[in-house]
Amino acid sequence: MSVSSNPDKRQKMESALDQLKKYTVVVADTGDFNAIEEYKPQDATTNPSLILAAAKMSAYQHLLDQAIKYGIAKGGTEEEQVTNIMDKLFVSFGLEILKKIPGRVSTEVDARLSFDKDGMVSRALRLISLYEEAGVSKEQVLIKLSSTWEGIQAGRELEEKHGVHCNMTLLFSFAQAVACAEAHVTLISPFVGRILDWYKENTDRKSYEPNEDPGVVSVTKIYNYYKKFGYSTVVMGASFRNKGEVKALAGCDLLTISPALLAELNQDHSTVVPTLTVQGAKAADLEQLHLDEKEFRWQHNEDRMAVEKLSDGIRKFAADAVKLESMIKPVLSVKPVQIQ
Repeated sequence: MSVSSNPDKRQKMESALDQLKKYTVVVADTGDFNAIEEYKPQDATTNPSLILAAAKMSAYQHLLDQAIKYGIAKGGTEEEQVTNIMDKLFVSFGLEILKKIPGRVSTEVDARLSFDKDGMVSRALRLISLYEEAGVSKEQVLIKLSSTWEGIQAGRELEEKHGVHCNMTLLFSFAQAVACAEAHVTLISPFVGRILDWYKENTDRKSYEPNEDPGVVSVTKIYNYYKKFGYSTVVMGASFRNKGEVKALAGCDLLTISPALLAELNQDHSTVVPTLTVQGAKAADLEQLHLDEKEFRWQHNEDRMAVEKLSDGIRKFAADAVKLESMIKPVLSVKPVQIQ
């Protein structure tokens, strides 16, 4: 019998990444187009930190230059120009990524607006208009918002009033997940690795088996809750620290994975089986919750890890946005000659 006709041998030859793609939509967590081309994910997601890293690469200098020209042409104060440049830069990366994937790209609203619902809605609509000007439908874009109470309500408004699909990021607590489901947002991105980081830093335990990993446990509970109670919001596990975490969440709706871990999974030929299933979720012992703002804030506040990681994540994304702006501002200080 030939290798190609022997299913057992073919299974052994198949990479963990190829097996994972049978159970889960694989998303590339990067701004690097080469990595997207190599691993052929369905979707891709970016954030200020990833865009900052990519913007420093000479291969993407032209996108930064184009965004700066756009911002200068739009005019206004320096602050307005910088905002327009940042929006244009994020959308430019998104447009390039969309050329290489069949699905959707996630583009993030400035983390400094995390507690400003109206500001997030306004900025999201501006990003969508930039995509539409470039001929890309809002159906191909997910707007990323911080999973603060204000961010979740911005997501509700964008979905209900504007038909804009949202990806709720920096999600660490079960309260955040419940509020997102009740807001009927399209997708949430619970952060697996950052939860693990916190437990390793703040407890005596320094290592975990994948199925005991606190980030994996958190996402498993959220997935089971959503499927048990029939919520339309889908779950995209994010922020992985090792391939064991990824494989332990096989069957999750989506998983967004860094190029380094995609490479490891591509070289791994162990068997991957779905650990998350709708059937398993239906049997989970979970009680349905309904959270108003007061109850949300209290329950989230009771989770020290989630409070610390949410605020830390917002600060880090905001700091990287400031670093990006610092690359832009010196160019604006050289006033171009006005063309009549």
